[in-house]
Amino acid sequence: MALALVLRCDPSSILFDNDTPRFSDSETEKALRQASDILHSLQPLAFPTETVYGLGALALEPTAVARIFSTKGRPPDNPLIVHVSSHAMLRRLLPTNYVIPPIYELLMKHFWPGALTLLFPTDPSLVPPIITANQQTVAVRMPSHHVARALIAVADAPIAAPSANSSGKPSPTRAEHVLRDLDGKIQLVLDGGACGVGLESTVLDGLNKDGNLRILRPGGVTVEDLERVITTAYRGGESVPRVLVHRRDYRDEVMEQAPTTPGMKYRHYSPAVPVILACTVSTPPSGVENVSAASFVDSLRKHYASDKGLKVGILAPSDSSFAARLSALEGINWQHYSLGPAAEPAIAAQRLFDGLLSLDQDGVDVIVVEELKEEREGLAFMNRVRKAAGDSVWVRT
Repeated sequence: MALALVLRCDPSSILFDNDTPRFSDSETEKALRQASDILHSLQPLAFPTETVYGLGALALEPTAVARIFSTKGRPPDNPLIVHVSSHAMLRRLLPTNYVIPPIYELLMKHFWPGALTLLFPTDPSLVPPIITANQQTVAVRMPSHHVARALIAVADAPIAAPSANSSGKPSPTRAEHVLRDLDGKIQLVLDGGACGVGLESTVLDGLNKDGNLRILRPGGVTVEDLERVITTAYRGGESVPRVLVHRRDYRDEVMEQAPTTPGMKYRHYSPAVPVILACTVSTPPSGVENVSAASFVDSLRKHYASDKGLKVGILAPSDSSFAARLSALEGINWQHYSLGPAAEPAIAAQRLFDGLLSLDQDGVDVIVVEELKEEREGLAFMNRVRKAAGDSVWVRT
């Protein structure tokens, strides 16, 4: 396939009249209509969302969806998220007699459009099994990025879209990340600028009989965000649904082997070079040694140095004493990528994938990512880092 065409789209030039996009920039409108034509030719393309760039194809066309899997090299048992531009479009994916539960109505009111994906019941007559990996539920969200939502509306069809990268690599948050990875494999990249959230959406399952909400994948909407909205809405004395996080608050071995949503089964987010998680916040598990910074650096030299020396990338908060201590140790070429202040995990989340990809592009031998507290966006940040890291080391600070 020829090199991908890149078309710049201005999100600020798109406004919505109810669910209908209105354009003040003719070039942006032209780009989206060209993209719609490509989608309807059953080809995938890359487009921006507020979370990461997506590799999109018409969700209800199995031939088009199959091209997502072949382009990414994605395992067929890894389901996809379907993106819609309106509640009317959501109804196309659901059984006719299905009544959306009140808790979902509440969450959609507060977080749609946005970085929240919800699981809904469906069946193969409505959504192709290639989307759901033969499960009886479909994951759906309504993106808030104006280019993404306008593209779906112009195409007048739900769009299936995982991240626009080869399977297992860090998700792209800029158009240039997509081009570096998928150029020559897709026809078009819509460039809408850097993604504001920088991590994939939160995936939530509210279909369980106990009424509790289960986060299958933490993401752009935090546990604290969800709990705040739910607590406010249930002040009348009703039983308040709990927000449970997979692997933190509960385990589901069956779902882990046959996941209903992406990001649960396979290792993700790994650049070409090794990634090490430096744990500086949590207590090491029983039997694991807490090493000094000097010992940690010695191990980096032992395992990754070559005749050309050692170049180490550090992804750490801007106010990190750990990163400062490492940098003071001589004999290593340190490459820093700031995650912003430790007290602002939303900045770290937004910068994580760009940091991994940028340091990889800079030719480092290994990347060290410092641990964050698993609070607010830090929960999603750590979820991604653990999947990217091949090793974890507990370091005294």
